[in-house]
Amino acid sequence: MTDAPLFSLDERSLASARRALERPLCPECFGRLFGRLGHGLSNPERALRCAQALGVEPVSPEAGCSLCDGVFGRLDRWVDRAVRAAEGVEWHRFTCGSRWDPELLAREEARWSEVDTGWGESARSAFNRELGKRIEARTGAAGGPERPDIVLLADLPVGLVEITIQPLYLQGRYRKLDRTLPQTRWPCRRCRGQGCDSCGGTGKTYPTSVEEIIAGPFLKAARAEGTRFHGMGREDIDARMLGHGRPFVLELLRPRVRSLDLEGVGQELAREAAGRVEVVDLRPAEGPDVVRVKEAAPQKSYRVGVIGEVPVAKVNEALNLALDRAIAQRTPTRVAHRRSDRVRTRRVVTARLVEAAEGRFTLELRTEAGTYVKEWVEGDGGRTQPSLASLVGAPLKVEYLDVLEIHDTET
Repeated sequence: MTDAPLFSLDERSLASARRALERPLCPECFGRLFGRLGHGLSNPERALRCAQALGVEPVSPEAGCSLCDGVFGRLDRWVDRAVRAAEGVEWHRFTCGSRWDPELLAREEARWSEVDTGWGESARSAFNRELGKRIEARTGAAGGPERPDIVLLADLPVGLVEITIQPLYLQGRYRKLDRTLPQTRWPCRRCRGQGCDSCGGTGKTYPTSVEEIIAGPFLKAARAEGTRFHGMGREDIDARMLGHGRPFVLELLRPRVRSLDLEGVGQELAREAAGRVEVVDLRPAEGPDVVRVKEAAPQKSYRVGVIGEVPVAKVNEALNLALDRAIAQRTPTRVAHRRSDRVRTRRVVTARLVEAAEGRFTLELRTEAGTYVKEWVEGDGGRTQPSLASLVGAPLKVEYLDVLEIHDTET
């Protein structure tokens, strides 16, 4: 009889092992009854140790198993299925799981009770671990729950392995130079993206967007099925985004290629987007970067062109007054159809008049995150209080708006 590593067996565990011998079990399932004993041992090694302690022949691998129905003896078939499921997909890290017949899992719980073991390891846990080890050995990929490229799910009742390809994330900053681009794809309101006469069958209100322009070359390079675009806020369609650009994370869905030449794809993007969108600081990202970008609330600087017959002295006086007051902004009329109707309190941090001409003037502002700048200037029918229009005592209209900077890197 071959020696096996020792582990502690007291009277209770020996009694449990004797009872287990009365049931037809494979070495894996016999050893799983004591899975939390003998750190560093495999379950077949635990089974062998129990046999030695009891002075009986080891459990035979060829014996039928009343617990797993021979699943552990067919692990290599499941490795074959997993590798086939992942054909054509680039992956370097993976995690695996399994779906079992509930009746089999219930049978396992009953067997634990019958043999009175308090040290059992579930069939699901053991199968997932052993499958992962064999996939690692076969492919050279690294198994584990941290940042997997794919998730492999062995469906035991069906006999198939399902694959989930995890997203690929990229981050950068974009500058928008075109006043006709929304940040993300804008479905047609009439057909809700299905295509109709109103949108010319495109399903879109606008021909393209910052997201589509940036995502295009990466969709092709990664052979991905779609994208999600996560920006640190958004500018109005008719506003430019200048300065160092707006931070974003591009999420590529179900990519079949993960090793991208970012420099080469970035150059292709620059050619296709010339004059409309510029992307800088492009680099790999991870899922948590989406949360970081979405939850950030940095101050922003703007240049605002305003139409209005107001003396320069009156504008400067109003700007000074505005810096001392909280602004109560009820959800603007233009976005009330898609945002909850509530009052938000914001502040203008700095404001200065940089240029004035007959019937026009230009401001540069720095505001708290979430400030509706157009409404602060115009008043939005009294929904913003106080507005610049109310402070100068004359109607004002925003002629143009540029985002000069997003101050997310300041400490």
